[in-house]
Amino acid sequence: MKGKNKLSRLLEPGLRLYFIAMICFMLASAVMRDWYLALAEAVVIVALYVYFRQSNSRRKREILKYIDSVSADIDVATKDTMVNAPLPMVIFQPETDEVIWSNQRFLQLTGERDHLFDTKLSAAVPNFSSRWLMEGKSECPEEVMVGERRFLVFGHLVRTGQKERQSFLATTYWVDVTEFSRIRDTYRATRPVVAILLLDNYEEVLKGLSDNTRSALLSEINQKLDEWAAPAGGLFCRYDRDHYLFVFEEQYLPKFQEEKFSVLDAVHAIHNEAGIPATVSIGIGKDADSFQELFQYAALSIDMALSRGGDQAVIKNKFNFEFYGGRAKETEKRTKVKSRVMANALSELAADASRLFITGHKFPDLDCIGAAAGVCALARKRGVKAYIVREPGPNPASVMADKLETLPEYEGVFITPQEALVLADAASLLVVVDTNRPEQVYAEELLASCNRVAVIDHHRRAASYIEGAALNFHEPYASSASELVTELLQYVMEPADLLRAEAEALLAGIVLDTKQFTMRTGGRTFEAAAFLRRSGADTGEVKKLFQNDLEGTISRYNIIRNAKMYKAGIAIAKVDQTISRVTAAQAADELLNISGIEASFVLFPDGERVILSARSMGDVNVQVILEKLGGGGNAATAGAQVANPSTDAVFKQLLQAIDQYLADE
Repeated sequence: MKGKNKLSRLLEPGLRLYFIAMICFMLASAVMRDWYLALAEAVVIVALYVYFRQSNSRRKREILKYIDSVSADIDVATKDTMVNAPLPMVIFQPETDEVIWSNQRFLQLTGERDHLFDTKLSAAVPNFSSRWLMEGKSECPEEVMVGERRFLVFGHLVRTGQKERQSFLATTYWVDVTEFSRIRDTYRATRPVVAILLLDNYEEVLKGLSDNTRSALLSEINQKLDEWAAPAGGLFCRYDRDHYLFVFEEQYLPKFQEEKFSVLDAVHAIHNEAGIPATVSIGIGKDADSFQELFQYAALSIDMALSRGGDQAVIKNKFNFEFYGGRAKETEKRTKVKSRVMANALSELAADASRLFITGHKFPDLDCIGAAAGVCALARKRGVKAYIVREPGPNPASVMADKLETLPEYEGVFITPQEALVLADAASLLVVVDTNRPEQVYAEELLASCNRVAVIDHHRRAASYIEGAALNFHEPYASSASELVTELLQYVMEPADLLRAEAEALLAGIVLDTKQFTMRTGGRTFEAAAFLRRSGADTGEVKKLFQNDLEGTISRYNIIRNAKMYKAGIAIAKVDQTISRVTAAQAADELLNISGIEASFVLFPDGERVILSARSMGDVNVQVILEKLGGGGNAATAGAQVANPSTDAVFKQLLQAIDQYLADE
């Protein structure tokens, strides 16, 4: 009633000002002693006042009557709408999940005949949660299944009760979207997926075989591929001697993923007469707007698979990559033709550059500084001024960098990232060595500002990598970046053109990543070492670079003493205090010298992050394990930096990653 009086007052005409004006005129007439005029004005004022009072009273009664009529109509309409609404409706208390009221359509929806009073909504719709309402949302984030039907649920909350005992009532509306969902699911299931299959060691497997044997081997491989692709009912054909195209519907992809692309193992079980197993790489593109874009995704995926060592499957959508397989030992597959082409290309890029900048990964090691020194030698040969962006502070590359800096040829070569940004121009060339991930590059701002970039790396690619490089010499089969750079130097320089210190830096990088020529070595590794030896590298001086002080040696053996075995052949050393990264890496290497240990992990805190160093004899792919923690590397050597101050938390993550890796084998 109070609200109605307020509304009627708002609708009354504002005549007060007019009456005040008339009274003022009457008083003026009285002051002027014009009594008849004053009396006449008073009579008129009183008459008007009486008239307007009666008129306002009548208007007020009519307005209130109209409001009552409208309110009654609204109440009737509201009740009728709730009872006869075309959508199922239910009102319940979200705190207790008790149903207050529901219309007939909702009863039909749940199969109830009479009512749902004193019943919990979760009993009628078991998989429904009202948490989204309490979070202030007006739409349920997921479709709700009721029997065989699917519903989108909309709703809102209303506060009830006094301030001391406030509660909520939730009103929800249920929209049947079953047919829409079926059409959507059918559309998603039948979307095309394009896959490229590549026999990535085609030449090695068929080399030296007779025509009959070669045909029989290829026939066996084709049979395995056909058997794997047949259930999808797609288009499968060979369009090159070692390339296959497979187009199928997306509904079959989860099955392939669930089986971890079993065709990888099926093909890997096929051997030639020399015992070399056949390997296949699979690149898959999905979630694209056209077949052309799908094929591009598949091509990028196959490139990613090859850059990670082959014998694996890679799936690319619009946003990221997914990896399957990649556990086989890597074998040397590089050709001298590619190295010669890359050497000439890098030489031409350097000759055309106004300045050449070289950078590596953060916290550089001997392989990083060795590769950088080799590129600097190539630039000197081409008459281009080269600069190495050096990370300040102590790191594994500091001793070698200090040694190079004393040479006349290296005067002013080492600069900071800020100095490099000032010197860089549109014609500058940036060479990134020993990493292919932009977030790991030490001079990230320089990488973003340079128009032309060359990448020389041996680590397996991760989902993020430097895109759009003018030259990408990426060989995961190589032992080190220093080996790759040495191969390039052999085609553009004579041994005498290389400084002795540069040759020793390159040799130290190879020695570091091959663990004294015991891991990840091939014929090309020893050819590179022989070239460096002819260039004057002293193996005795290189060995001194790997010497440790007494304190570091004691620390390393303390880590080894506290290591624990986890699963068969896996040792883990969790250190609770900050130690040198070099010491941790050396401890991981030393653990592999113990009988029965196939892989080792060392982790320790470093400020707000935890550093992990992993090593393997080859059977356990530590790169796949640490990739789950955001790390990278290769099958035998890997590392990671996890942004978490708790070593125990990262230790649990590592155990989960190891368990998942072993479960997938």
